[in-house]
Amino acid sequence: MPRRLIFVTVAAAAALAAQAAMQHSDSLPAINLQNLIGPKPQPITGVASVIDGDTIEVHGQRIRFNGIDAPESRQYCDDAKGFEYPCGRRSAEALDAFLAASKPVQCTFVTWDRYHRFVGNCQRADGANVAAWMVEHGQALDWPRYSHGAYAAQQAEAEAAKVGLWVGNFQAPWDWRASHADDAAPSSQPLGVVSRKVVAQSGSYSCEPRRYCSQISSCDEAQWYLHNCSWGRKLDRDGDGVACETLC
Repeated sequence: MPRRLIFVTVAAAAALAAQAAMQHSDSLPAINLQNLIGPKPQPITGVASVIDGDTIEVHGQRIRFNGIDAPESRQYCDDAKGFEYPCGRRSAEALDAFLAASKPVQCTFVTWDRYHRFVGNCQRADGANVAAWMVEHGQALDWPRYSHGAYAAQQAEAEAAKVGLWVGNFQAPWDWRASHADDAAPSSQPLGVVSRKVVAQSGSYSCEPRRYCSQISSCDEAQWYLHNCSWGRKLDRDGDGVACETLC
C-alpha cells in the first residue's frame, strides 16, 4: 500500500477518534496516548480517603470507580416528602462508612480519565465490590456508557426497594453536571477534611449542639437536621426518610 495512502488513512482515523472524544467527553475515560501506550499501573492497596461517592484517594492517588456515577458533592435531591437534602454528601458518607468496615481497599487499574484519575475496580479487604455495593444501596447509579450494564441488576434492586436516591426524586449525576458546569469539577479534598467539622446553619437552625426529637418543635425543623447534620440520621429510626415522625 502506498505510503501516502497509509498516512491519509491514519490521519482520518485519528480525526474521527478526536471528534468522538470531544463529543462524548465527561469525567471518565478519555482518549489519550497515556491510555494507549503508557504503562499500566499495578493495583493500589491502602486505606482510602473519600472524596465523593465515586472517588477515593489512596497513597496520594485519586481513584475513580469504574462504571458508576454518584451524586456530586454539591448536588441536592428530593426525599420522599419533597424536602431537599444533600444527596452528594450523603453518598460520600455512606461510602466512607462502608470502606471503614473492612480495610484496606484494593483497586485494579482500568484506564486514566481526563482529570488524570486512576479509574479502577475496587474491593474491600473482605472482597466486597465497592461499586456494586454503592449501586445496590442507591448511593450511586450504574453508568451504562462505561459499565455496559454491569450494575444494572443492583440498580433494579435498589429502585424496587426505594433505598438511597430512589426514595425520592433526583437528577442523574451526569445530567446534573451538564446543567451545573461551574460546580462539576472534581472535589479537591477528602470528605474527612471538608465535611466532618462543618457547622451547617440555616436561619435559626444549626447542627450544634445535637438535638433529639423531644427538643425539636416542628416537622420542618426535624427534616432540616436530618438532611444537613452529620447526626441527623439518628432522628429517622426506621430509615424511611422522615425524621421525628410524631411531629410530621
